[in-house]
Amino acid sequence: MLIFKLLSALLDYPDDALLAELRREVAQAGSALTLVENLDEQGLLSAENQLGVAYVIDYLLDNEATVVQANYVQTFDLTPEHSLHLTHHIFGEEKTRGPALIDLTEYLKSYGYQHDEKELPDFLPLMLEFVSELAVDEARVFLGDAGKVLGVIADNLDKAASPYARLIGVVNQFGSLVKLAA
Repeated sequence: MLIFKLLSALLDYPDDALLAELRREVAQAGSALTLVENLDEQGLLSAENQLGVAYVIDYLLDNEATVVQANYVQTFDLTPEHSLHLTHHIFGEEKTRGPALIDLTEYLKSYGYQHDEKELPDFLPLMLEFVSELAVDEARVFLGDAGKVLGVIADNLDKAASPYARLIGVVNQFGSLVKLAA
């Protein structure tokens, strides 16, 4: 599911290499929306959600790299209620967070997924990279389990008028579909 690889990249730090790659891919596709449509080969996102993802790509490419990088740091690294480390929203920095992180690492390993040990397994871009390798139904269940936290982050980002709120909303809505089917 290439669309989740894209979402993972868009929610990670927008370094110069990522921005250059996005610029190349958008130029090749003709527009950010066409790129998103092409990567959503399974039609997993609604047209509205595809527009939301394209909006974030345009935001990243229409602004100076230093501006989007500073905004990313302010948004995700310096504002705890926007943290992309999902267990932070459940446990904070309590000792009980450790076992949850270990359990998540073991879960990822059970699928043969190895992640960079420098990053905690609850980092949303890492989790989306993992989701990109799952079957659609498994991905919906996995993300559905994080729905409450994703909803809180999306609401917090929306209140801050962050363009990233759209991306978290897309991820949350995808996972929420499993709950509607139950």
